[in-house]
Amino acid sequence: MTVAQGVPIGGTEYPLDVQLMRQSVLRLIGETAAVTGGAELEVLALQMRGHMQLLIPEVEKAALARPTDDIPRYCALACVGEAGLRLNARLTAAQDALPRARRLARSLNALCDHYESLIQPMRCVLCEQLIGEGADSAPYGQVNETGSTETSRAHSRCLARQRRR
Repeated sequence: MTVAQGVPIGGTEYPLDVQLMRQSVLRLIGETAAVTGGAELEVLALQMRGHMQLLIPEVEKAALARPTDDIPRYCALACVGEAGLRLNARLTAAQDALPRARRLARSLNALCDHYESLIQPMRCVLCEQLIGEGADSAPYGQVNETGSTETSRAHSRCLARQRRR
């Protein structure tokens, strides 16, 4: 179960249960999703909204703690902005309820992905050591087996050593 850092509510800190959030998402967009309308859809949509209201500030806080040139930071902040727009969108008609709930579920799923990624300690891709708070580091791009570029971080000293080789 992925239960992470706490969220303060009324002076008490409660942990985020990302696994529960993902289970809620699967009820709307998973392979076995069977909800099509009615009271169950309304309850699930409210649940998505509640989860998002808890998770958005936590993802934003975790992203802002990253270096300003960190690509996962920008991606997470873009996701936070999109999730906020979806959260505040007005329902126009009853027939829009299912697509709107599914959009909320997709946004919640993306927020969960970013949250889990951001709360992990940053590691240097070259030496695999932790990159401490305030340590001198820089983005480092690598081409993966599919041919796309993955951007991580590396210590500046590791990058300098690699360039000398």
